[in-house]
Amino acid sequence: MYRRVAIVTDSTACLPPQLTEKLGITVAQIQVRIGDWVDDEVRVPVPKLVDAMRDAVEVSTTPPDPGAFFWAYADAAASGVDAIVSLHVSTGLSQTVEMARQAAGQVQVPVHVVDTKTCGMSLGYAVVAAATVASAGGDVQRVLSAAQHSFHRSTELIYVDTLEYLRRGGRIGAAAAFLGSALSMKPLLTMVDGHIAPLEKVLGAERAVRKMVDIAIERAGDAPVDIAVEHFDARERAETVLAQLRTKLPNLRRFLVTQVSSAIGAHVGPGAVGVTVSPV
Repeated sequence: MYRRVAIVTDSTACLPPQLTEKLGITVAQIQVRIGDWVDDEVRVPVPKLVDAMRDAVEVSTTPPDPGAFFWAYADAAASGVDAIVSLHVSTGLSQTVEMARQAAGQVQVPVHVVDTKTCGMSLGYAVVAAATVASAGGDVQRVLSAAQHSFHRSTELIYVDTLEYLRRGGRIGAAAAFLGSALSMKPLLTMVDGHIAPLEKVLGAERAVRKMVDIAIERAGDAPVDIAVEHFDARERAETVLAQLRTKLPNLRRFLVTQVSSAIGAHVGPGAVGVTVSPV
C-alpha cells in the first residue's frame, strides 16, 4: 500500500533494528561522548561505555544536529510521501526536538515534530503505533492520533542502582530529593510532564525491583497492554522482571526485553532497569 506519511524518531526510542526496518522507521542517532571520543550511539560499544562510567571518565550526550534531520526528511520527501511525522524524546531531557524543528522548515513536505514528553519504549511504542498506521496508508492526522494515544497513556518506571549518573548529567530534577538518602535506599523513578521524577524509595535493590513490578501490574490492570523491559548492562535482572510480568498480566499483547540506548544508559548508569506499560 502507498505510504502517505514517513516516520522519523531518535535513538532514545530504544527500538530493535529489525523492527525499525520492518516498519520503515528512520532513526536519527544521539551522539555519545566518552572523554575526547564521540560517535553515534548505535556505534558505541556498551562495555566501553560501562567501563568509562565506572572509571569516572567524563561521559555526555548531544542530540543529532539539524543536518542529520534535514537529510532524513529530504530522503523521506524524495520517496513521495505527503507528510512526515517526527516523534522525539522529551525536551525536558534533550534538545533533540529543537534540532528537528530547525530542519523541518527546510524540506518541501510538511514535517510534524512532536515532543512526546517521554523516552525509552514509551516513545518507542508510540513510534510503532504511528508507523503501523502509516504502513496501512493512514493520513497524517490518523498517524498523529495513533502516536498521541500511545504516549499519553504510557507509563515509564525506572529503577537505578544509584542516582549519581543522573546527577552528573543534570537529569534528575525533582528526584534530587533522593540524594543524601542512605545507600541502602533504592530509588524508583518515573516520567512526569516530560521530566524524571521520584516515585518511591525502597530498602534494598531486590525489594525495589519487586515494587516496580507491582506498580507495573497495578497500572496495567486488566486492559490489553504492551510491555517493554529495558535495561543497561542488567539483562538477567530485566529477563526476571519480564518473566514475573508475563505470569501476572492477563492481557499482555506485545512484550520484549531490550537494552536501552547508550544515550539513556549514560544517564541512568549500569544496573538500571525500566518497565514501559503501554495500554493498547
